Amino acid sequence: MHKLIEPGSRVRGSIKLPGDKSISHRALMFSAIASGTGRIENLSNGMDVHSTMACLEQLGVKFEKDETQVVVHGVGLRGLQKPSQKLDVGNSGTTIRLLAGILAGQSFQSVITGDESIRTRPMRRIIAPLSAMGAQVVASQDEYAPLQIQGNQLQGIHYRLPVVSAQVKSCILLAGLYADRQTTVEEIAPTRDHTELMLSKFGASVHKEALKITVQPAETLTAQDIFVPGDLSSAAFFIAAATLLQNSDLVIRNVGINPTRKAFLSLLCDFGADLEIINVRTVDNELMADLHVCSAPLQAMSIGADIVSQVIDEIPILAVMATQATGRTEISGAGELRLKESDRLRSIAFNLQRMGAEIEEKKDGLVIQGPVRLKAAELEPFGDHRIGLSFSIAALIAEGVSKIKNSQSIDISYPDFFDTMDEIVER
Repeated sequence: MHKLIEPGSRVRGSIKLPGDKSISHRALMFSAIASGTGRIENLSNGMDVHSTMACLEQLGVKFEKDETQVVVHGVGLRGLQKPSQKLDVGNSGTTIRLLAGILAGQSFQSVITGDESIRTRPMRRIIAPLSAMGAQVVASQDEYAPLQIQGNQLQGIHYRLPVVSAQVKSCILLAGLYADRQTTVEEIAPTRDHTELMLSKFGASVHKEALKITVQPAETLTAQDIFVPGDLSSAAFFIAAATLLQNSDLVIRNVGINPTRKAFLSLLCDFGADLEIINVRTVDNELMADLHVCSAPLQAMSIGADIVSQVIDEIPILAVMATQATGRTEISGAGELRLKESDRLRSIAFNLQRMGAEIEEKKDGLVIQGPVRLKAAELEPFGDHRIGLSFSIAALIAEGVSKIKNSQSIDISYPDFFDTMDEIVER
């Protein structure tokens, strides 16, 4: 399926976004292994989150769904059932890595796999710590999915992450719930802390000191009702559209502004964006607010390794915004982007070059010279939802009608994206 996108003149209105994808995954998993019945409101409707729910259903968890909420009948920490077939996570790296931590503490063997992209993504980063804890994990070429996991009585460990990854951290912390003693994960840089916040909400003992996070073994988690804030990563695309299209005025309501992800908003202000954070409140341990965005001229800046880990998902749309900023924007320390759903550095450079941008691809980053008036082009998402979403916004500011090839990849995180875009973009 291809999508034709005409240029926009301005963005106006007020919108609410689907639930945060990262928090939605965790709400489903933690509710599944909790004791009791919990309700989740504003769950993400993306394909990745559907994959998490499908895997949990294969493990014996029952759900009731309607238009506003999902009811989860938790089976307890040790109540999951051996699946009758391979668990298929689709395109979801969060699902395979976090669920592997839970499966490592079960009493049965399971096999977890995913689509072609997932089967090329590095899994040694979770295999090593899970093996050190006593799980038996067999992988293709000792590195890739499918993963065969034989659950076991796990041992607590102190593990220093070799990479900056909230998924790897979360995998180890979840396995730590099943260990014989405390488990400590030491990060090399801060990552999003949704796992720690939600584990505490469900009654787990989690302690954080600087870059060290310690979880105690748990006898039980207690089911909770959870409201999932709007996805900041999804908000990023509409923030960009409102910033780049002249005479725009947009309010995005109920957006999660977790401090470990708020760096994106700070970075936008450094870029020169006209962004106001209003109505800040705490809901289920997560900070939430409304965002008011108006159009503004942008100034080039540097995005270095010290902050890249906190804005890793937003780099594609930041690169699009950089084409409209005055001066030279350099993104460095972003080599991890080559290991995402696509090689995102290559995907960004490929598409921006097609649109006439001045961009240089480096080993671990990009250099972008702006401002440049982008030209319409046939754009390739490479099966990567964030590339498809970012270049849908690029198409709004381009001369002519652009085509997003195979735009169904956007459904992975935001199936209603084009409907929302049509609500607020005037042409």
